Amino acid sequence: MKNRRISSLISAVAFVSAITATVSTSAMAANDTLIYGTMDIPYAEFYAAEFGSSANAYEVDAVSSATTARWLKNGEGELFEGTYNEANDDGTGTILGVTYPVAITQADLDALGDANYNFTALDETPTAYKTVTVTDGSAAFSAVVDTDGEETLNTTVSLSTSTPWGDYLLETADSVSDLAIYGAYVVTADGNTYMFRHEQNIWRGEFAWSSGITTTEPHGNSLDWEDYESLMGSTITELVVINTSGYLRVSTNTYVPVKFENTITVTDAAAGTGTTDFTMEGFPDSYTPSGSVADGFSVTATTNGGTISYENALAGSYTLTLSDTSGVYADATATFALTTDTMPATYDDSTLSLAAAEDADESDFENFLANLSTVSVNGVSYTASGHGATSIFVDGVLDLSVTSGGEAIFSGSADDTYEIEVAASGYTQTLIFTIDGTGALLSDITSGTSDTDETDGTDDTSDTDDTDTTDEATDSSGSSTTSSNSGTSSSTKTSSPHTGDTGVAAVASVTAMIALLAAAVSKKRK
Repeated sequence: MKNRRISSLISAVAFVSAITATVSTSAMAANDTLIYGTMDIPYAEFYAAEFGSSANAYEVDAVSSATTARWLKNGEGELFEGTYNEANDDGTGTILGVTYPVAITQADLDALGDANYNFTALDETPTAYKTVTVTDGSAAFSAVVDTDGEETLNTTVSLSTSTPWGDYLLETADSVSDLAIYGAYVVTADGNTYMFRHEQNIWRGEFAWSSGITTTEPHGNSLDWEDYESLMGSTITELVVINTSGYLRVSTNTYVPVKFENTITVTDAAAGTGTTDFTMEGFPDSYTPSGSVADGFSVTATTNGGTISYENALAGSYTLTLSDTSGVYADATATFALTTDTMPATYDDSTLSLAAAEDADESDFENFLANLSTVSVNGVSYTASGHGATSIFVDGVLDLSVTSGGEAIFSGSADDTYEIEVAASGYTQTLIFTIDGTGALLSDITSGTSDTDETDGTDDTSDTDDTDTTDEATDSSGSSTTSSNSGTSSSTKTSSPHTGDTGVAAVASVTAMIALLAAAVSKKRK
């Protein structure tokens, strides 16, 4: 009888052990099942696997922004959608990386603990994601897993070596600006890969970078150039854009010409017909220059300088462009002025507009309008053309409703007086007259000596305009909208809220069953 009871106990324990093994195996399987969510991934970790076998793999830094607003624009449809950031004490900020879909096992997520990159579970399986593996508490992110297959875009790629946002600007004929760009990089013919970050490199579907020549952009942001220095002299074979749908690839064959520090000095000269000289410093010995200016100009260039000849040239600002005939080096440019001391314009208060002066050539007057550089009102100078200009004269017509800084420049009252001084590039004389607030002329029209810089006054920022016209719905805190999450996914619900682990709960339940069976057997033995 005793043996039968013992046998019964052994059978019960074996049964429970089998249940335990089954439950534990199920728990382990659930623990190994991928769950999906988003994580705030620093640039360095986001791009690490994207380098592949590239020999120039480097750690991609966060982006420090000297502006007080742009780095905040990370909401849906905004300028830097998908990024996350942190604020600095002075109101500026830093873009740290990308909030991107991931796939991770529950076990790996639990192993991260609170350092889970702000994991937020997704209700649906994403189209594209990065797989996360955890070793000794440290996470590693795969390259993008593109479940729908990679997309290609057949379009023309162009490269400019003249941009205020660095040394090079890459753009496509078919804009990719309508995409939410979470990351981007270029691949070169020698197998190297160069990663881009938002604001400093990624801007409205265009891609800019510094290779060490221009190291500060117009808003005061320092440009990280060391990792892109070796891109000079390479041929870009592919542009790759990463979005929430995966990869978008653009094939190209774009050479990146070598830039270098140089100085070109051109002597200003009189308009009309004549010549002027220029000198060159800092050019490589292998640079073989050819020069151009505009129609009606011819350039003779040697390794140290040359001569510009011109016929019937109007006054104004001109640009000398020197090109390397071998195509190895980037173009180098310098501006110069052809000047005149004539004043072809006057002011007509019957039409509130600038008009051709008596005996002035109409083409000279039109040229004066085209070269307006500054307009001063009661001693306050306003830029007349280019990015951020205050257009006091629009196509030569005085705009009495014009504002600056949100305030009206003219009152519209006949009781107020305004001295106007109009300057144009290439014209050594300025046009001076006094009007009232209605535009009526109050003084004789005279000329003064221009002391303005003989340039065209333009700001070469039109290729990457920093005005954001999108509807802003940015969280005032500027932080990512993803919330901190302990990592428990709805796809692996647990019946034990205290442990959050189905395996632990199962073992605890089985242990309790064994204890009850043992007690029952013991009671029968008594």
